[in-house]
Amino acid sequence: MEKSIRQLQLQDLHHLEKMNTGIEDDYILRVYDRISKGSSRMYGLFFDEQLVSIGGYTIFAKQYVMLGRMRSDLRYRGNNLSTQLMNFIIEQTLTLPNIQWIGANTQHNNVSARRVMDKLGLTELSTLYSAISSDIAHLETGGRAWEKVTDLSKKKAWIEQLYIQTGAIFPYECYYAFPASEKLFTEENFAQWSFFENPQQDRVLITKQDYKREYYLHVIYSWDDLLSQPGLWETISMAQLELSIKVKTNPSIWIDLSAVQVQSLPNNHPFELPSPWLLYGTEQALT
Repeated sequence: MEKSIRQLQLQDLHHLEKMNTGIEDDYILRVYDRISKGSSRMYGLFFDEQLVSIGGYTIFAKQYVMLGRMRSDLRYRGNNLSTQLMNFIIEQTLTLPNIQWIGANTQHNNVSARRVMDKLGLTELSTLYSAISSDIAHLETGGRAWEKVTDLSKKKAWIEQLYIQTGAIFPYECYYAFPASEKLFTEENFAQWSFFENPQQDRVLITKQDYKREYYLHVIYSWDDLLSQPGLWETISMAQLELSIKVKTNPSIWIDLSAVQVQSLPNNHPFELPSPWLLYGTEQALT
């Protein structure tokens, strides 16, 4: 059999539909039109004319490459197909202008994907739990909602202090977190995202609209005192209500939590906590 790798085009969808990945209702088939053009690319490894492994990438903020969407045909597994394909994809991304970081995100329970990340030489950078809930009312304590920050320079100062100066991992979108840099944050981001300060002005809460098959209020909070900051959950509920009015539906709350933050939640917390997401990537900027 002749092996080949090439970029997949819109007309290649029928090849994906013939693959036996063992995944029911695979979202890739539904969004294939979107993830195979624009800032995203899909590639396939073929044996003769049969597609046996796929993978791809999306570029964020013009310099961050997020690898992913790895699938292999069950009938051909055990041949390091994903590793071969993803190595090829990495080589392709290295030829692109302005790329400063390459990484991938996978869940802790996806052992096969984690094995591929290790073979690619990517380093595990962070672990985040995607805590999702539609109703957080019983976490509220009657505190006053925090003050919204309207000053652009103050928003930038918080991001500079918490993320850019430290190089901390920033949850840029639901599912997608990146090591922070100045280029990750645009004027449009600061205009669209909401910032809220506690009365002492030593804590900030960031909320933003996201859409992953449904609307979410994406919440970012960097400290471990989730249950001891009066007004924190009231502020999140207020932002959730504002978003529901805007999008005319009831968005769920999605907050990315560290292991320490998860441990601080009460036993009766309202969140779904699927297997945590592990971020892999290059430790330093590429040159």
